[in-house]
Amino acid sequence: MFNQNIIEYIGVFSFILFTFFFCFISLFMSFILGGKSDSSSKNIPFESGAPSTGNVNLKFTIKFYLIAIFFVIFDIESMYLYAWSTCVRENGWIGFAEVSFFIFMILLSLLYLFRVRALNWIDKD
Repeated sequence: MFNQNIIEYIGVFSFILFTFFFCFISLFMSFILGGKSDSSSKNIPFESGAPSTGNVNLKFTIKFYLIAIFFVIFDIESMYLYAWSTCVRENGWIGFAEVSFFIFMILLSLLYLFRVRALNWIDKD
């Protein structure tokens, strides 16, 4: 019994070992074969080919980060809905009820965000 379990995991361990070996070899070869250059213009940051002007340490309001987090959350939830839609016939009515509850919870959370005014840009204090 014990030997059977070890034999089943040999493939997993060999895959992990091969992955680490491949990563190490790739990094080592790029270090050895890669070009090395030192110049004064190499360390200058630029955006889209234009040199930066002014102060690059801008302070953004927390609203930008909140909107980004909300977008990521709702975007991941839409991926779950897409995965459900690809196998809708196999899920049947139970799957339909579960997804309906999932969509209801998404809408409830969006309603909560509107209620606490987390999506408003202008504060009306």
